[in-house]
Amino acid sequence: MTRTDAPQAPPFCPNQRCPFHCGPTHSWHWVRAGFFRRQAPPHRIQRFRCGHCRRYFSEQTFRASYWLKRPELLLPAFHRLTGCSAFRQIAREFAASPQTIAHLSARLGRHCQLFHEQLRPKGPLTEPLALDGFQSFEWSQYHPTLYHVVVGKHSHFFHGFTDSELRRSGSMRKAQKAKRAALDREHGRPDPRSVEREVARVLRIVAPLPQALELHTDEHQDYPRALKALPHLRVTHHTVSSRAARTPRNPLFPINLLDLLIRHSGANHKRETIAFSKRRQSAAERLWVFLVWRNYWKWFSERKRGGTPAMRAGVCTHRWSVGRILSARLFPSRIPLPERWQDYYWRRTPTRCLPKARTHQLKYAA
Repeated sequence: MTRTDAPQAPPFCPNQRCPFHCGPTHSWHWVRAGFFRRQAPPHRIQRFRCGHCRRYFSEQTFRASYWLKRPELLLPAFHRLTGCSAFRQIAREFAASPQTIAHLSARLGRHCQLFHEQLRPKGPLTEPLALDGFQSFEWSQYHPTLYHVVVGKHSHFFHGFTDSELRRSGSMRKAQKAKRAALDREHGRPDPRSVEREVARVLRIVAPLPQALELHTDEHQDYPRALKALPHLRVTHHTVSSRAARTPRNPLFPINLLDLLIRHSGANHKRETIAFSKRRQSAAERLWVFLVWRNYWKWFSERKRGGTPAMRAGVCTHRWSVGRILSARLFPSRIPLPERWQDYYWRRTPTRCLPKARTHQLKYAA
């Protein structure tokens, strides 16, 4: 058995059933077990074997490009997913299949979700929050989606989100009302209490500990009912009319700016687009990529900079490069996710028109 501090030394055993996966590794023994070659660089990969569980693994096991046939696409795909490119546009640029880009988007979304979870503040929050719903749709405009986003009022730190299915509303022609009724009969109607429930869930994740909290929202009637489901929080709730001027003096300016950036950066959220998401799950994965890009890479101000939102919120002391964000593979068994967010990681967010959509069930893939 060998234990060294060589650059190729594995940090832990990747087998989640091994005691050296999450536990202390000072007494962990492992052995080098030869090499294997692959077509993509780096071509020569060191293999290892755990001295406790006898599991074989390699250097590649700890890279974010684990199991990828086109690992060189990971970093450019990150930039293009936040640069308003659609899957087919990215696929044409890199001579890849659109399905390959869709898989990369899903992997990046899972990675960014774990990255944010290990860095986001878990203790009592020290700044007021702004909360609002960002509306988009999946499959067709008859299936609206509302993403409940929470942002720090001063830092603009994007804490997280949950989503709700909605029933199409607003002015419709007689034929559109008939089609909506037919879809309701075929697929059922969304839960009318979903907004209340999901707003409570995202606030419970963002502020899990008892504390006094200042919250700014619009005048949505479900928000007061959602706050009643959070007895551990002493919330001072300020409401702002949705008709108020959306200037920097508006208390909801951080939310309004975030909504603008989401639509500006995501091709799937344009007002009239052919790049809309076919599944809420896919839209959520792209939103996790945007969240990490906004919090840890993008400057607070493009002209004045002033640090990133994560730096202003005291989450980190430096700006993260995308290469560093994607430098190491993250394991869900080592970074526990809140129960509601686990649905995003394991792809359990349903789409009514796709009753047999694939979930993420791979044991060893990211």
